[in-house]
Amino acid sequence: MVLEATMIVIDNSEYMRNGDYLTSRYQAQLDTVELIFRRKTSANPESTVGLLTMAGESTRVVSNLTIDYGKLLSGLHEAKIGGQVNVINGIQVACLALKNRQNKNQRQCVVVFVGSPITDDEASLDKLAKRLKKNNVSIDFVNFGEQQINTSKLEKFIATVNNNNSSHLVTVPPGPYLLYEQVDKSPILRDQDASSTGGGPDDAGSSGAGGDDFGLDNSNMDPELALAIRLSLEEERTRQEREAAASSATDKLETVKEDEKKEPTESASSDAKPDPKQDDSTEDPDKMQE
Repeated sequence: MVLEATMIVIDNSEYMRNGDYLTSRYQAQLDTVELIFRRKTSANPESTVGLLTMAGESTRVVSNLTIDYGKLLSGLHEAKIGGQVNVINGIQVACLALKNRQNKNQRQCVVVFVGSPITDDEASLDKLAKRLKKNNVSIDFVNFGEQQINTSKLEKFIATVNNNNSSHLVTVPPGPYLLYEQVDKSPILRDQDASSTGGGPDDAGSSGAGGDDFGLDNSNMDPELALAIRLSLEEERTRQEREAAASSATDKLETVKEDEKKEPTESASSDAKPDPKQDDSTEDPDKMQE
């Protein structure tokens, strides 16, 4: 089974309000996110999945890599619809999150939902695709809603990034079928049992550490945005650590309460007095004759 760290990039732009997919583009996307999480983690219990949004004021990590769907669901509830997508920034932030994964043996994978027009130019997309290929990052696109506009750009991106056919493009037009059903039949999830050629430990050819390999610090990235991205990652990591600590403290408190309940019972049994009737039955036989 493939051991993966997967960052899912969702489209939360205004286009997600459209109802051409049941029950809306946004809801169809969320149902598919859950499916992908279930498939990835069931294929290998040590695989992790994270989530980020790429529209609105800025790209935002709403859930770091985790095996707990509850944390991913909590992040989905925090996401708000609004603004326009920035596909390049979304992918760059996803790659930075993967770079910080705890298990370096996990293959790096990004799944991007694109349901609104891509405004990034093809030259910038091509440059990013080459960086992903160099760093052994697989990427899958779920292209829906605006496929007539986006398909050409995404096909070129996949052609550039593809390394041993590890990246895929799935285009799903509106229709009577559900989005998650079409994705479930696609290579994005069918390849879960396939062996991987790289993408796990960081490539020896990578130039540097951190997010530099993915262009986060180059001239095309606003320094303030790069800082905001890192702060977002740290904030999410701190929140998860705080929740884990609170959960651990609650478990310890419950254990103490259970121990306190057991102590009175044990004390009562140890302090029990002998039965007077039993003492009478063991009296001296001579006294009984008197």
